[in-house]
Amino acid sequence: MKILVVEDDLHLAEALERILVEQGYFVDKVYNGIDGLYFASSQDYDAIVLDVMLPKMTGFEVIRTLRRQKVSTPTLLLTAKSEIGDKVTGLDAGADDYMIKPFSPEELLARLRALTRRVGDVALEEMTCGDIALNLNSYALSSHTKSVTLSNKEYSIMKLFLANPDMILSKDHLIEKVWGHDSDREDNNVEAYVSFLRKKLGYLQSRVQIVTVRMAGYKLSESDQ
Repeated sequence: MKILVVEDDLHLAEALERILVEQGYFVDKVYNGIDGLYFASSQDYDAIVLDVMLPKMTGFEVIRTLRRQKVSTPTLLLTAKSEIGDKVTGLDAGADDYMIKPFSPEELLARLRALTRRVGDVALEEMTCGDIALNLNSYALSSHTKSVTLSNKEYSIMKLFLANPDMILSKDHLIEKVWGHDSDREDNNVEAYVSFLRKKLGYLQSRVQIVTVRMAGYKLSESDQ
């Protein structure tokens, strides 16, 4: 499962990441409300851990905007405040649950398990193309006989290719979707990760290839051989 942590306290953000990674979650973390909104609205997460008092945009504003955009990702708000009014404001804004700092790791994990078990639309667990399948929970890319686990960035790029079969994706598009619109990443970062994915497709002995389209970008294509 993939969790987005939006927390401006760097030490707490790192602690949250460590707790979640130790439990097998994949984690993205950002430190202000604007970045939190961008990541939450442009990528798929199983849950969001969202601080209330954030720079640039408060957690209340983030969750209200997400719900207006029809983003229904389960969201747990964190705050150092304990007033009933803040709890009501957060829940009315569209949050699914609310925790007061400080809290125990056990409570955080229990609340996240409860949120991700909630009844809702059936979640897509796998994306396929030709002879490969990408498991959206484990990040495993598999062929008929082999499997390999992708890194976070490899997973995000492969998911974009699988969601847009036979469509040319430019390097700028991949940078924006995977690293963010204000990222300082360059073309060679994309080239490096495409190379990593090509090697893993080769390891899987897959007929699926990432094809370079000159002056345009890349696309996923299935070889006839």
